[in-house]
Amino acid sequence: MDLGLKGKVAVIMGGTSGVGLKTAEMFLQEGARVAVCGRNSKRKEKAYDNLLKFGPADSIFAATCDVTNKDDVNAFIIGTATHFGGIDILVNAAGQSVMGYFFDVTDEQWEQQIQLKYFAIIYAVKAVHPYLVKNGGGRIININATLAKEPERHMIATAATRAGLLNLSKTLSQELASDNILVNSVSLGLIRTDQWERRRLKNAPDMNAEDYYSDLAKKRNIPLGRVGEAEEVASVILFLASNKASYVAGSTIETAGALGKAL
Repeated sequence: MDLGLKGKVAVIMGGTSGVGLKTAEMFLQEGARVAVCGRNSKRKEKAYDNLLKFGPADSIFAATCDVTNKDDVNAFIIGTATHFGGIDILVNAAGQSVMGYFFDVTDEQWEQQIQLKYFAIIYAVKAVHPYLVKNGGGRIININATLAKEPERHMIATAATRAGLLNLSKTLSQELASDNILVNSVSLGLIRTDQWERRRLKNAPDMNAEDYYSDLAKKRNIPLGRVGEAEEVASVILFLASNKASYVAGSTIETAGALGKAL
């Protein structure tokens, strides 16, 4: 199926690891051009080298950028538009969870989650908007989590800010529709990413990966019986960015293996 992504420019905030990096790889395989950023310069260089396996150097732009820093975001977006001549797609994929009950979460952790889940998206959307309008429209895809609708007490800061992002995405979809900019969300369940790998190595260093994720899926009662893969999320993102999703706006697609309570 031709997704119509050839030649398109996709900006992926937080695209140097996990779901963001896998999404960048798959955009390149579809003939798109990608710009990725992350705070860690070494990880950025590693991501760039990895992306060269999937597309030519002139289709890749990588930069060090703190997505919670407005000046960094503006510089990255301007740099991308200058490098490629425009921007068609924005994927907000930067994310980090904080575990802890209400009285365990510090003020600094609350502020970090608010910056990452609100202001990072606000900065990116404001910076990209003029370029999407100039192109006659585009796509904005925000990566969220099922916690937005089904909070868990031990992840209160993440759940609360995720819920706010869900509302922000829906409202943006209505406001930007007149600019032919389609805004959607992808809500993740348990997805095998670098973040989960770090947890595995910390909490179960003697357990092999397959057994760890199999056990995790059982403990969380995932109906499909397994943890999801980053590629499965990236496939949904590419669909939403494609011309096949031309009437999909204001939606949230869950990639969670049916995890969650019945309605």
